[in-house]
Amino acid sequence: MGTLLAAQAVDLSSSNTMLVVVVGVIAILAVLIAMVFRSQVLAANDGTENMKTIALAVQEGASAYLSRQFKTLSVFAVVAFLLLFLLPAHSDGDNDTVLKIWRSIFFLIGAGFSAFIGYLGMWLATRANVRVAAAARTEGREPAMRVAFRTGGTVGMATVGLGLLGAAAVVLFFKGDAPTVLEGFGFGAAMLAMFMRVGGGIFTKAADVGADLVGKVEQNIPEDDPRNAATIADNVGDNVGDCAGMAADLFESYAVMLVASLILGKAAFGEQGLVFPLIVPAIGALTAIIGVYLTRPRAGENGLRTINRAFYISALISAVLCTIAAFAYLPGTFADLTGATEAIAANDGDPRVIATVSVLIGIVLAAVILALTGYYTGTEDKPVKDVGKTSLTGAATVILSGISVGFESAVYTALVIAAAVYGAFLVGGGGVVALFAIALAGCGLLTTVGVIVAMDTFGPVSDNAQGIAEMSGDVDGEAAQILTELDAVGNTTKAITKGIAIATAVLAATALFGSYTDSIYSVLNDAGDAAFNSDALVFDPSTLVGLIIGAAVVFMFSGLAINAVGRAAGAVVYEVRRQFRDIPGIMDGTGKPEYGKVVDICTRDSLRELATPGLLAIAAPIAVGFGLGASALAGYLAGAIASGTLMAVFLANSGGAWDNAKKLVEDGNHGGKGSPAHEATIIGDTVGDPFKDTAGPAINPLIKVMNLVAVLIAPAVVGMSSIGEDTNTALRLIIAGAAVAIIAVAVIVSKRRESVISDTPAEANVAA
Repeated sequence: MGTLLAAQAVDLSSSNTMLVVVVGVIAILAVLIAMVFRSQVLAANDGTENMKTIALAVQEGASAYLSRQFKTLSVFAVVAFLLLFLLPAHSDGDNDTVLKIWRSIFFLIGAGFSAFIGYLGMWLATRANVRVAAAARTEGREPAMRVAFRTGGTVGMATVGLGLLGAAAVVLFFKGDAPTVLEGFGFGAAMLAMFMRVGGGIFTKAADVGADLVGKVEQNIPEDDPRNAATIADNVGDNVGDCAGMAADLFESYAVMLVASLILGKAAFGEQGLVFPLIVPAIGALTAIIGVYLTRPRAGENGLRTINRAFYISALISAVLCTIAAFAYLPGTFADLTGATEAIAANDGDPRVIATVSVLIGIVLAAVILALTGYYTGTEDKPVKDVGKTSLTGAATVILSGISVGFESAVYTALVIAAAVYGAFLVGGGGVVALFAIALAGCGLLTTVGVIVAMDTFGPVSDNAQGIAEMSGDVDGEAAQILTELDAVGNTTKAITKGIAIATAVLAATALFGSYTDSIYSVLNDAGDAAFNSDALVFDPSTLVGLIIGAAVVFMFSGLAINAVGRAAGAVVYEVRRQFRDIPGIMDGTGKPEYGKVVDICTRDSLRELATPGLLAIAAPIAVGFGLGASALAGYLAGAIASGTLMAVFLANSGGAWDNAKKLVEDGNHGGKGSPAHEATIIGDTVGDPFKDTAGPAINPLIKVMNLVAVLIAPAVVGMSSIGEDTNTALRLIIAGAAVAIIAVAVIVSKRRESVISDTPAEANVAA
């Protein structure tokens, strides 16, 4: 396999250069369409004065949080920028130093794009939520749904446009060296998205859990009652977690998938392999526009069915256009590929068929996961109805049934993703072509990402719209019912997008796994190739130990994230209880809660807590790679991918099932609001909140960050290990020891923060 992955100089012909320019133009068009959707959203009516006042408080809280978060993350960005420059880079020529500089620069560009997408998602969502509520109040269901989905469409098109523009620019200017520079672009996007996902997830669920436990359970008041001091923080959290965090997450999924595709495409298809992975998502950008415009509900139609129909139609159009593009652009034999190695040229397959089938596998995978996740989390399907029925026997059975749904759905989803990965591998016929086929399946899945982002943003916007409506007291009757329905649809679309995001993570991680071996082989001679192949067998002790550690890191990461929510939520609970007790007149409406204090607690705690999971993700592969060697790091990545897939789907789907089971009861089933069944589902939803909105979604960027770290350190790991020609055991162990020390200190500091939850309110407030 090492000979197949040998670096070859790749340039771009004039026709391919023109194609890349066209892709860049399509990327710019996608950004312009995003601006059109944005103007349409902002042109909608923004409601009553009460609604505007509440929306303004949410806007100010969300902006303040993200500004503080970006200042915190800038420290990590500067450190990573410098460390990237120290790591080796490989090029077609002798310009390694120049490439390292550009790789670090594009690290900052990728992080900047990810931050911008996240901020755009938050900024527009905090202005769209009040407009959705106003549209439901004065115009009806279809206009309200259109505003919510166009908000998501804005973020979706910006995600597609900026991701594609960054990749196209790198390919245009760096040609055969583009994969090396794009490693920095993808790593920047993934690292920032992971931190935003963790920090935003802790914020939103600390506020949500605290609001539910005191407001719903203890005071028996509605979810978004203005008497609850945590309501504004809860709405802020929806925007910094579900909008900003998930938008950045899906952008990095897009960027990292392109990175993996171009790294392997260069090795497998030569010059065409640098261009075709750009053509596929460019087609997706065009079909995403169609998908957003097609989202128009029919009379009496469930909102989820409307969104699904638009998704399936846009996916079908993408499948047809990608097939045409493959047969029009690629040659019929490998020998006709420009710049193909001798070994690749001897392949007797048809590049057009391989590319077409691989892309179709990815598109079908997205559609299957949409249907599968929708079944396990939708209010109209049996699993959620069964969870709702268990509320009649108490909170314990609700929790047990939700866990069961999560476990079962994780198995089927993992099998579907595994089938897609193996199917693409078989289509490629083995070797680097098979790895490229897996990457192309990821590109096929990416053709739907514009609609996927729109679906995801639709959820928190609808949730916030209902919250603003309830807090203002200006929306009731049919309009309130419309917002309740859209909120339930949004819960399901959020779960669906999390499922598709983890599928993207697995495909990207598998492709990056191949890129990791590419990095290993590029610095080894033939004897080293054989040594690595024999050492990286799964039953080799070092590889098996690495696999176990990789799986364990996913569990540790999830535990840290959930524990962080528990600590921050504890501080919120004490503060909200204090306000109910110490501020006169809150319950009768004559006293005003101090919303800002809860927002401040969530902001401080989430920013303080996000460092530990982030450091674990970056330092753990460094510790394994330098401490145990290249083969152990290969096992580590395999373990992380396998356990991460199951854990992420389990957390996301169990949480989604609990949330929608609560919606079922609130709609009047099993006793309705205020009943014992309702209280039981509230407890289930509270447990599920950090599952589905903090730990579960954060595993998606976690997997890719760890794979990208492995790709980046691979040459250094080989150079210092027994496989390579040079060995430096002392330095290697010092680096590994430093990484372990960083993890240990971060975890110990995190554990000591448990004192924030105290038996006495006074102590808790001082600690917070």
